[in-house]
Amino acid sequence: MPPRQWLTNLVPVTAPQRRDYDIALFGATGFTGGLTAEYLAAHAPAGMRWALAGRNREKLAALRDRLGVDVAILDADVTDATSLRRLAEVSRVVITTVGPYIRYGEPLVAACAAAGTDYVDLTGEPEFVDRMYLRHHATAERTGARLVHACGFDSIPHDLGALFTVEQFPPARPIRLRGYVSAGGVLSGGTLESAVTAFARFRQAAAVHRERRRAQPPRPGERRVRAVQGRPGYDRGVDAWVLPLPTIDPQIVARSAQMLEAYGPDFEYSHFLTSKNPLVAAGLTTVVAGTFALAQLPPTRKLLLRMRPSGTGPTPVQREKGWFRVRFIGESGDRRVVTEVAGGDPGYGETAKMLAESALCLAYDPLPQTAGQVTTAVAMGDSLRARLERAGITFRVISPG
Repeated sequence: MPPRQWLTNLVPVTAPQRRDYDIALFGATGFTGGLTAEYLAAHAPAGMRWALAGRNREKLAALRDRLGVDVAILDADVTDATSLRRLAEVSRVVITTVGPYIRYGEPLVAACAAAGTDYVDLTGEPEFVDRMYLRHHATAERTGARLVHACGFDSIPHDLGALFTVEQFPPARPIRLRGYVSAGGVLSGGTLESAVTAFARFRQAAAVHRERRRAQPPRPGERRVRAVQGRPGYDRGVDAWVLPLPTIDPQIVARSAQMLEAYGPDFEYSHFLTSKNPLVAAGLTTVVAGTFALAQLPPTRKLLLRMRPSGTGPTPVQREKGWFRVRFIGESGDRRVVTEVAGGDPGYGETAKMLAESALCLAYDPLPQTAGQVTTAVAMGDSLRARLERAGITFRVISPG
């Protein structure tokens, strides 16, 4: 395939100034933060200067001792803007696992944008991403910071999988793409809290999304990009029952398509959860609808959050049994391409891997010149995919069309 073409409005940035640390991990004592720290300790390149950051030095020191690594400990607290500014100013890339991001995330985004520091997180919260674009994208463009949200299961397999699929087509052709997600795993308390918080704020999220659409500059040229909600039912293309997924992933894919010419002059994406069993599909619909309803009232919202307290998560045995698979079906003219992205435990083991490799990619790999709020496909693209493939996540073409 020919190399991808980047739109000319991507902002060139200068090489980062010398910082004390290549990567700083904020929130390392949380459940996913601890897994990310373990991954970095096991896979950090020789000579990498990194740090653990948070508000509890004793817990951070205990984690450092358990991992057996000689890394710095930095004081940082979401309620202390000065500490976050110091963290951003001494780091080339900051990773944060401290959520829900709509509640705790903005001060660190602001600090990184102002300091010209690259930033990655795990958010799957559309409202947070839209608010950060409105408030900090312009600053990050000026300073050269790359603000890359959704660097876990939301939304790397879908974002990079969509890019991988469209790269199988000749350039400058309309493409209709559908993503089909199937997975097995156990929720952590942090994931549940983020989901319930997002459900409770759906009106605010919709209003902020409309504001972002008004504020975002028009797309160049005549290109058209759409995220289209599909219909539930039986899909012969994947031989399964499908449900439209109300997640951030279609928005992320669409934003990548808006920025990259590789997606063609007319690009459409739909996103589904799949199940072979219609009763399971119906049960999932009921669970999501029930959770959404209970999240609207404070008393029932508290009951939901008690089901799995923050900081708890699946056991190593449960994570070992986790898996995910995303099947993509792309159509362009008379050609049909089928691809697949697959890996292990989606929410935690593989998410920690994706997050850490995203930070390593920003810190060390030669990448396109970008700045501001950008997606993983725009900021890192094939370089990050190559890293993930070496780390065991598979990207393959099932049918080349």
